[in-house]
Amino acid sequence: MRRVTSRQAKRYMSRMGIKVEEMPNTQQVTIKTDSKEIIIKNPEVTSMEVRGEKVFQIIGGSMTEKALEAREKIPDEDVQLVADQTGKNLDEARRALEETKGDLARAILLLQSGN
Repeated sequence: MRRVTSRQAKRYMSRMGIKVEEMPNTQQVTIKTDSKEIIIKNPEVTSMEVRGEKVFQIIGGSMTEKALEAREKIPDEDVQLVADQTGKNLDEARRALEETKGDLARAILLLQSGN
């Protein structure tokens, strides 16, 4: 069985329309999900472009993982309703809803009371 060298592999991939690029001196990669954040320091990163889509490969590095606070998604319709009812802007309405954990009536009262 014949071994394929790195140079030959790159040439084959180039013929197939696959572009491979190493990303030198990468300091950190951060992956965020709705529940956690993964930080990889000093990884080796390679990107491949196949048919217009990019694929990233991350190898090695030191990894840390931390849980994120679970935040309920406040619907935009609720934010708009609170803003309309109180005459406040959308940011103030969203903050009031977050503070009252999505309770529409309490958020409206909070903003109307001026607190």
